Amino acid sequence: MSDGIPDSKVVGEECTTISVAVDERIEGVATVTLSRPESRNALDAQLRTELSDVLEAIEGDDRVRVVVLTGDDEGKAFVAGADVTELRERNAIEQREVSKRPRIYERIADLPKPVIARINGHALGGGCELAQACDVRIAHERAKLGQPEINLGIVPGGGGTQRLPRLVGQGQAMRLILSGELIDAEEAAEIGLVEEVHGDDFDERVYDLAESMAAKSPVALEFAKTAVRASTQMDLDDGIDYEAELFSQLFATNDKNEGIDAFFEDRDPEWRGR
Repeated sequence: MSDGIPDSKVVGEECTTISVAVDERIEGVATVTLSRPESRNALDAQLRTELSDVLEAIEGDDRVRVVVLTGDDEGKAFVAGADVTELRERNAIEQREVSKRPRIYERIADLPKPVIARINGHALGGGCELAQACDVRIAHERAKLGQPEINLGIVPGGGGTQRLPRLVGQGQAMRLILSGELIDAEEAAEIGLVEEVHGDDFDERVYDLAESMAAKSPVALEFAKTAVRASTQMDLDDGIDYEAELFSQLFATNDKNEGIDAFFEDRDPEWRGR
């Protein structure tokens, strides 16, 4: 047994709204499935707590290099949104407490390992925000995405007003947030909300991408994700300086030497993650 997730089946047994499979399809890849099919995988308090715990365990599990986050296909959705019943019952003070960071959105964005959103169906409201917090979004052609909170007299509260403009531009974000309208996967790809859309080859593409990432140095993956994420928080000059610092730090790792040696020796590298 290693630190973090000792066994994928054990984690699945501990959670009632999430299942986790490590190395099931691809070595080094953990598939995290949100499973509340009766409510189309809506984000209630229990699911958020269990997801946070699972992500914490994954962070400490050296077996896992890449995470695929998805919704239970039985629910026909990635995540249909927040649990509206819970929203109705909260007052402002209670909501401020729930909104304290880190929430699941920050847990995903700050996870040192790449996270691919496998958007297998509707990703609405908090579900769309969950996808935005991931590093790469691949959608099934049947998916619909949007921020319909305005229809309930509220606004996105999981980072949508901040992450969405960074992905699609302010104008498109204003259109989606102020109208509450939903868009299909093809339009989502056109405006930059998702990176790719697939039909019959959906899972093949998701796991091909996950496999290509998992084959890389874990240290380099972490540093690359950190550098790209920083680009939204720094001006260009500071970002370039930060990139140069991370680049230099990698020269102190065994993986850097192994990668270059493998290149010269025309073989696959054997990463040690340090």
